[in-house]
Amino acid sequence: MAAFFVFGVMAIFKKVAFMTDSGDVLGMDSALVDAYLDACWMEKGLSQNTLAAYRRDLLSVCRWLFVRPEKVGLLAGTQALLEEYLGEREGKFDRRSTARTISVLRGFYLYQIRVEAMTEDPMANIDLPKLGRSLPKVLTEADVEALLEAPDIDLPIGLRDRAMLELLYACGLRVTELVTLETHQINLRQGVVRLIGKGNKERLVPMGEEALSWIERYYKEARAELIPNVNSQILFPSLRGRVMTRQTFWHRIKRYVIEAGVASAVSPHTLRHAFATHLLNHGADLRVVQLLLGHSDLSTTQIYTYVAQHRLKEIHAQHHPRG
Repeated sequence: MAAFFVFGVMAIFKKVAFMTDSGDVLGMDSALVDAYLDACWMEKGLSQNTLAAYRRDLLSVCRWLFVRPEKVGLLAGTQALLEEYLGEREGKFDRRSTARTISVLRGFYLYQIRVEAMTEDPMANIDLPKLGRSLPKVLTEADVEALLEAPDIDLPIGLRDRAMLELLYACGLRVTELVTLETHQINLRQGVVRLIGKGNKERLVPMGEEALSWIERYYKEARAELIPNVNSQILFPSLRGRVMTRQTFWHRIKRYVIEAGVASAVSPHTLRHAFATHLLNHGADLRVVQLLLGHSDLSTTQIYTYVAQHRLKEIHAQHHPRG
């Protein structure tokens, strides 16, 4: 595998050299980006959504460098040029977007040094912008109940949506994990769902009795009407019997938010935040929440302790005589 990977990288750089002689700077950069993303996929197991975001960031830099008079490529990017590019983003993009771009560029140039395409790292002295701690928006338990009850369960699509929302909240799923679920990942007898998260990491999450009952009801009453192919493994099909897109599910949630009269801005990820915060509010151990969410680093999960503390302060201020 290692020999195959090295051979592939060498082949790409031969292609790059040819493109450089032909003056095809954008083609050269595209090949470099492809090689880097292939390495990210093979070494880190990054998701297709993450790789697509990396590609957008890198190609944006490519285009910016190309329209300059020099028409330079990524390998000719200097610290001064990259700082100028990042400076032009000020005011147009938020700091988190810029921080991600810097992180992607760092990884890209470190890879070029590793494969000996470059000797100096132009990103070595460019710092990440300081980011304040942003607390995730969390729904109250009453808001969650109202949202869960919004779908019309007398309709097959409504029963499907209710089962999806129940499972999303009960297990703290990422929306991609939810819409791509297949029937073999649900074990109704044991009451668990097997998930493949970021980096192809597998985890088992208990569904709870409420979510389990809605999944069983959905299986019995609605799924067969939504998907004509009896051999399909899709758990929650779209109206066309295909895998539902994240955007479609998001639009469904926005509709139910309005119908439920929930004032807060809600996305599929909001229910994941609510899952974690409500667990901690009811005394769950932080490391257990980490395992359930599929976080590789505990520091990622610790943000929810701040959310819980913030909520406790609000309750204290509202109800304590000297709050």
